[in-house]
Amino acid sequence: MSNKFAAQTLNEPGGFSMKRIVASLLAVVIGTFMVILDSTVVNVAIPTLVDNFDSTLHTIQWSVTAYTLSLSAVIPLAGWMSDKFRAKRVFLVSIGLFTFGSVLCAFAQTPSQLISFRILQGLGGGMVSPIGMAMVYRIAPPEKRGTIIGMFGIPMLLAPALGPVLSGWLVEYVSWQWIFLINLPIGILGIVIGNKFLPNFPGHEAPHLDILGMILGPIAFALITFGISEGSVSWTSDRALSGLIIGGAALAAFIVSCLIKEQPLLELRVFKSSDFTRGIVASWIMQTALFGTVLLFPLLLQQVKHYSPLATGLILLPQAAGSMIFMPLAGRIFDKVGARPPLIAGMTLITGGLFFMSFLQSDTPLAYMMMTLFLLGSGMGLSMMSLNTHVLNATPRHLVSRVTPLTSASQQVVTSLAIAGFTGYLSSRMTVHLSRVSAKQGMLEAGIASFRETFFAAAFIACAGLVLSFFIRKPKPVPAEASEPEMA
Repeated sequence: MSNKFAAQTLNEPGGFSMKRIVASLLAVVIGTFMVILDSTVVNVAIPTLVDNFDSTLHTIQWSVTAYTLSLSAVIPLAGWMSDKFRAKRVFLVSIGLFTFGSVLCAFAQTPSQLISFRILQGLGGGMVSPIGMAMVYRIAPPEKRGTIIGMFGIPMLLAPALGPVLSGWLVEYVSWQWIFLINLPIGILGIVIGNKFLPNFPGHEAPHLDILGMILGPIAFALITFGISEGSVSWTSDRALSGLIIGGAALAAFIVSCLIKEQPLLELRVFKSSDFTRGIVASWIMQTALFGTVLLFPLLLQQVKHYSPLATGLILLPQAAGSMIFMPLAGRIFDKVGARPPLIAGMTLITGGLFFMSFLQSDTPLAYMMMTLFLLGSGMGLSMMSLNTHVLNATPRHLVSRVTPLTSASQQVVTSLAIAGFTGYLSSRMTVHLSRVSAKQGMLEAGIASFRETFFAAAFIACAGLVLSFFIRKPKPVPAEASEPEMA
């Protein structure tokens, strides 16, 4: 299928069919899956990297932090880049830069080299997800949008769950370099398929580049993420306070700049829509409860239960299974009745799963934890797909390419805040409980109690999201839908 043919069939009345967009969808899925996978695949390999580079844990952890920082910094530019150079071109170049950075990471000889190459990865990967989501939205007709975005969302939920499994296997049975080298064939495949099958969406007339926003946005997101990362060690440290204060000031200036400029880097005026605002706030709450606890399960399984990295990854698979089963189902429900029913069901499962984990004991059966992971994965599939589509449907279609960077950037910041907050809370509770015990068994119980209290805090936050879910309504049809320019 040529680009011209793909564009024609997608725009002609009655020309749409799932078969005609599979290849285009596959190209976006490959690129997005690869980038999201890399967000988690390094975590399991951290101890191996510490030994290999003869470095400290704090230093090697910057290979994760630097990747997140660069993702956050470049996301706000995705909308302008799509308008200026066309979405397809930017998408393919981003995959290429990410793949090149991955290969360099595999050949890193020092911690500083690894950190630098991870930054390069992030600069490429930061634009892949928001641009990919915008392209999927434009490919999908309104009446099929929920189903198609539900299919697209499967790898977004599978990647974090499969990352530890793949990483654990590669580290134990191959070598740590392959957690990066595996991106080379995947990246090349994504570029080849995308170049052949992705339609050439016409770019809108690019606005004058918002120089002030381009400076303030990346600084704000990067410094806030940096401050949150440092805050997981000490919220009163100079590095944490400097990052949060300067980043917060830059964010405030960035918001004011975006609101007063006619053509801002990020279109924040979309928050005037109450449907959009309720949807994205609900999404932030869900992400806080879910992604903030995403590191708790591996920590619990490895540090308290003493499972190997590969075994830990396998234990996490029920979460991926739940997502895979319920995300397509949520898409079909969404197309018929809107976001509220699947969202309420999903947030109920998430709240229940986290609440169940607050009853954790040292002798809790593994089956109990795996059942909880399945509930969380099912809730993720129902909630995330519903919220993502709801937020996009509440946005004028001509602004979608500029709103997806907003939602993606905010997700990075919210996720970083949640992870730092929950891990910080876990550490503080651990300190309190360990101060009261001395025996080995007492230390085990202290660790279990700390995890139990942290899961309860996450369940409380998820419950707030459940309450908000009842106020989500189906957006009214957006007039801009009819004004979408045809693809060339």
